[in-house]
Amino acid sequence: MAELSGTNPPVPPAELILDLRIQPRAARDEIVGYHGGRLKIRLTAPPVDGKANQHLIEFLADVFAVPKRDVVLLSGETSREKRVRIVAPQRMPGVLSEVSAAGL
Repeated sequence: MAELSGTNPPVPPAELILDLRIQPRAARDEIVGYHGGRLKIRLTAPPVDGKANQHLIEFLADVFAVPKRDVVLLSGETSREKRVRIVAPQRMPGVLSEVSAAGL
């Protein structure tokens, strides 16, 4: 019988709820870090006609390696402060991995 050696890789959560601070019309799409207790994300899309919200969903789907349907805007449709749910994230960005490792 084969033995498993080493540590098991961390298992992604079944669901992730994120409180975000969005900066639209940025030079590039990126996760900046934490700002006032919220994860700050810069997006190139303008905050017009829901374009920034749609762009945010597409960006987060790519970052967490999930289909767009698994990224749900829970609140903040017309605000820079938003709350999103990501179902079964397959990948965790570095800034979230660092916070998880620190136990924050």
